[in-house]
Amino acid sequence: MKQIKNLFIVNPNAGTKQAKNHLPKILDLFGGDGGVNSVHLTNSRGDAAKIAAELGSLADRIICVGGDGTFNEVVTGLQNSGLDIPIGYIPAGTANDLASSLKISKNMTQAAKDIIASENIINLDIGRFNGNYFAYIASFGAFTKVSYTTPQSSKNMLGHFAYIIEGVKELPAIRPEYIKIEIFNPDGGVRIIEGEYVFGAFSNSKSVGGVLTLDPDIVDMTDGIFEVLLIKPLNGAQAVWDCVYSLINQDYNCGHIDFFSVRNAVIYADPKMNWTLDGEYFGGCEKITLENLNNAVRVFV
Repeated sequence: MKQIKNLFIVNPNAGTKQAKNHLPKILDLFGGDGGVNSVHLTNSRGDAAKIAAELGSLADRIICVGGDGTFNEVVTGLQNSGLDIPIGYIPAGTANDLASSLKISKNMTQAAKDIIASENIINLDIGRFNGNYFAYIASFGAFTKVSYTTPQSSKNMLGHFAYIIEGVKELPAIRPEYIKIEIFNPDGGVRIIEGEYVFGAFSNSKSVGGVLTLDPDIVDMTDGIFEVLLIKPLNGAQAVWDCVYSLINQDYNCGHIDFFSVRNAVIYADPKMNWTLDGEYFGGCEKITLENLNNAVRVFV
């Protein structure tokens, strides 16, 4: 049996900190599969990207154990170093949107077994946001700050419900943000969409924030296209209800919602308006170049 070199990149603080409890069993499974395991724990932001870039070339596959932010860093490390190593994702975070979209088990032991048994690797699209990579979403506005302002203690106790609590607390302070989007058509033409919005997401995902799901018949994570969801200001309880009802029913023909697809775009926004990339804080930019990198990374599913 060929020895498979597995590079484990583990975030022990992700989610409810369960990775360390499951890691011995997971390593035993991969060792029994003829694997040689090299395990590296992250201590701070950026560690996963550094480990992937520096050690990825020594591995046959990278096993990412953590949340969506950890996966983002692994992708960033591989892209920055020009490496093409398949990634196995064992979700240990809070929302785990990417895992939900790829139908990866939230049970860490089962996810490990699935990687070992899988012969299916997909070529997944990723995004580039002014040169910074994101695996599945760039967003702003309502609930955007929740993922990085929710206290870790709340996440550990309540899971993704903590995001909802913090998001509701944020609602009274939400103000509309003006953005302008230039969409470049294949025929050379430019389509412009602009206005005020309380939320915006440029995503390659069927799940957003662990709460909102997009129509799986629309989202194809390998087609080189982002789905764009923009929510206009909601004035009054009826507007809020109409919007929520439309989102729950995945009906985007609502007067409060703009929904469309783009491959590449230029976005103009208030430089004081903050963004998140895969749920992690990213500061504001006056001009943003958004690119879809079609089939850029390989992932076990």
